[in-house]
Amino acid sequence: MNVKKDWWKGFFDETYLITDARSVMDPDLTKREADLVEDFLRLNKSEKILDLCGGHGRHSIEFARRGYKDLTVLDYSDYLIKLGRRKAREIGADIRFICQDARDTKLKKDDYDTVFIMANSFGYSSIESDNIKLLKETHRVLKSGGKFLLDLADSDYIRENLKPVSWHEANEDIIVCRKRELKSDIIRAREIVVSKKKGLIRDERYCERLYARDKISRILKDIGFKNVAAKKEISLHKKKTDYGFLTSRMIVTAKKS
Repeated sequence: MNVKKDWWKGFFDETYLITDARSVMDPDLTKREADLVEDFLRLNKSEKILDLCGGHGRHSIEFARRGYKDLTVLDYSDYLIKLGRRKAREIGADIRFICQDARDTKLKKDDYDTVFIMANSFGYSSIESDNIKLLKETHRVLKSGGKFLLDLADSDYIRENLKPVSWHEANEDIIVCRKRELKSDIIRAREIVVSKKKGLIRDERYCERLYARDKISRILKDIGFKNVAAKKEISLHKKKTDYGFLTSRMIVTAKKS
């Protein structure tokens, strides 16, 4: 199955918010994910926080509701960034939204107390060096002693439970079918989205590189992170069904030395 190198540049749009609504548009799930970040990183409300690959900023908006003041959301999708700005304005939250490639953020060096990448928004490139470049950029923008959290798919769970074909009804009109294949550490998938009223909406391919605990820990340490720790088999959805990469998670934390 062939996948475009930078497939993600045009993938995250209004259709994505429908096909993945049960995760990315679920306020209760977002609250549980925010709880997880607070618990793992022991955040305080004075920290300068970067929500990297943050989409429409659902986690930062939740943190703003909780009283956090210095929040930045960076994502490549112009559609999601504009949506996030609008949603932040609706609640009166002063959140900085930036549309930029996370591998080269253009942000100041040593500037953030905390960076997190949530909901499996890492590993989109089949080229290992591209993914490592993103982690190096994370290290660059963190202050000395700054904290990092990476929310990944639990690779062992995926390997044992990957379904070659899955489908679900996103709403009364939209049906989502995904065909997946795993070769080495890379899952390649075809997503077909059909409207009962309008017919075919999307037929796209994407990929995800899986990271085992030992491998991601080694990469982070080689970059310069310390105190690297990982916890697996984390499930945050209430209903037990196939949520793809978000069904079972691995949370990795580290500090900049």
